[in-house]
Amino acid sequence: MPSFDLVSSLDIGEMKNAIKMAQKVINGRYDFKGSDCEIIFNGSDKVEIKGETEYRLKVALSILYQNMGKRGLGLKCVDAKDVLPSGNNNYKQTILLNSGIDKEKGGIINKIIKKSGLKVSSQYLDEKIRITGKKIDDLQSVFKMLQGHKDVDIDLRMENMK
Repeated sequence: MPSFDLVSSLDIGEMKNAIKMAQKVINGRYDFKGSDCEIIFNGSDKVEIKGETEYRLKVALSILYQNMGKRGLGLKCVDAKDVLPSGNNNYKQTILLNSGIDKEKGGIINKIIKKSGLKVSSQYLDEKIRITGKKIDDLQSVFKMLQGHKDVDIDLRMENMK
């Protein structure tokens, strides 16, 4: 029987490249000349943007989003927190990078699949969901339905199509 794994993951290498390119754009912009605005990646699941004004942080975040979009990284896996003062007239913003499907989101996705009426079955397996069915067309229609569903607030990818 055909099957595939539904996963939510972020390519860390592409994320590093997006951050480097965003930093280059920030360093080259005229409105950032002489300012100390930087994007710091801790290596796994957190990005910090530090700057002198809230406006510059918002612009730096939008530049980061643009570079993520150019590299094919989904914006649903990014959770931007509030801008906080960090002392010495500076501000910082923490951005959490989410990857994997937890049990709560897995349950929501399983309910959506069951309500769809398609002849497929799904089961939650350690941060991924395996979907099996008799027809590959049913599997592809389930994937497209989940990508456009309003209750699914994470980026989904198909892996291990068999």
